[in-house]
Amino acid sequence: MAKVRKISQPRRIFVPHVPAEAVWLESDRYDRRTWNEILAGTPAFTDLIDNGTALVPHFDALLADFFSALFKLNLVWRKPDAVRRAAALNRAILKEIVPSPAFDALRNRTVLEEGKAAIAAIVMGERALEMIRSERFLNRREMIDLWDLEHQEQDLAARADALDAIRKIAAESERSSESGADTGQSPPGDEAKLAAMLEAAKRAAQVSEARLNQKSRQVESGLKHGDRTELRRMHQRVGELAAEIDRAAQDSHDFSREFGQGGRINAGERLELGRHLAKSRKLGELARMVGRMKLEARAIRHKTLERGVAEAYDIERGADLGRIIPSELAAMHHRVLAVDFRRRLLESDLLQYRLRDDDQKGKGPMIVCIDVSSSMQGEKELWAKAVGLTLMDIARRGRRLFRAVMFSSGDAALKVIDLNRERRYQPELGKVIEMAEYFPGGGTDFQKPLDAALALLEDRKLKRGDIVIITDGESQLAPDWLAHFQERKQALQFSVFGVLVDMGSSEMSSLRQFAERITSVSRLSDSATREIFLPIQS
Repeated sequence: MAKVRKISQPRRIFVPHVPAEAVWLESDRYDRRTWNEILAGTPAFTDLIDNGTALVPHFDALLADFFSALFKLNLVWRKPDAVRRAAALNRAILKEIVPSPAFDALRNRTVLEEGKAAIAAIVMGERALEMIRSERFLNRREMIDLWDLEHQEQDLAARADALDAIRKIAAESERSSESGADTGQSPPGDEAKLAAMLEAAKRAAQVSEARLNQKSRQVESGLKHGDRTELRRMHQRVGELAAEIDRAAQDSHDFSREFGQGGRINAGERLELGRHLAKSRKLGELARMVGRMKLEARAIRHKTLERGVAEAYDIERGADLGRIIPSELAAMHHRVLAVDFRRRLLESDLLQYRLRDDDQKGKGPMIVCIDVSSSMQGEKELWAKAVGLTLMDIARRGRRLFRAVMFSSGDAALKVIDLNRERRYQPELGKVIEMAEYFPGGGTDFQKPLDAALALLEDRKLKRGDIVIITDGESQLAPDWLAHFQERKQALQFSVFGVLVDMGSSEMSSLRQFAERITSVSRLSDSATREIFLPIQS
């Protein structure tokens, strides 16, 4: 009877597992797709992730967790062994913030509303980045420890992959050797080599895992005993955000309606706008002021006889009954000539006036110089910028280029903002925000902004432009400069309108030297803008 050969079972080798995920909250396919679409369309998120990842690992996962915590209806936490250990900082922040009453109040306003959730996530991400940069919750050495932990996880993952590959080769070799032993063809020495390689790979993986566990315990201990002051400040910011998120969303709608080409802006621009509005009440109030001023400006325009500025300068052939010359109209009363009149009307062969209105004669750019010196801070600054942005709307409707020159004393304080670049005549939302937020403070100097406005007019080679300067102060003007300015003003045929925000102590003497029309405003209201908008539109 043939001896039955006992088949040896392969030794079981433990292969360490390194999780692939760095997010602590479970998400489904819809959540991930929504988040990826937001990331793709919002440059602010990309910049924030780049800045955060330069300091600590898996900052992008922290933002994803913020969004999930704010957006998802049911939150499911992953187990610690299912998440990368280098994401320990994210867990410490989330476990401190998410269960708090302030976050719960914010979550009640953002759950299942991706726009609000994304705005809140980016604001919280910025606050987390500030906390990390402050080096109070974790210091520089602890940040380096997090990166060491990440590198050790990567090392363990590589060694685990190598161990698993050798284990599979060894198992396959063992099966081959068993079949070779039956036929007498087993290659000598291969099993010993593979066994040595397997043992070396196993030992390397064990050493790497032991180092990882030691570093992980060290990092966890540091996070537990870290200064909680910055986390408490983050609690406070979350509470403020809960009270502001609805206003920010509404302000975002109002702002995009006034400056975003009728509200037609993409999701990325809307989120970027919401981020600014969540941090600043000024932008929302500015949008509402501009909305009211636009209504006032359009009402003034409708009350004026727009056709009164048109000029009949020639005769042409056409079919515009409103411009037919009197001798042609007389033919309508003749029985025979009326038939010929109708024929020539259909053929656009009637004699009519050729008109040339302001747009055809060509208006030059509109340049608004806004004083952003220290004395304008507060209500005056907001009102002046609202007037400037309303003038931008007037320029857009008149198909005119528009530039804003923000000025105070000093060369560094001067900023020229191109709000409707080239000939699209549509405002650029980012430029509007830049104009609204720019306020360097300082003194008042008229020469530099007017030089900048003059350079813009000369560069465009367009005549009949308008310069509007809005200020509450005075400035000394050199006689030589003033003579040169008046000479260029006559050559380029532009007008200068001065708006003096007169709160009791301002005088017109400086403005009178170069402006042909000055409007003094002592009460900052929407109705006070009538004398500003009327001459610009006439």
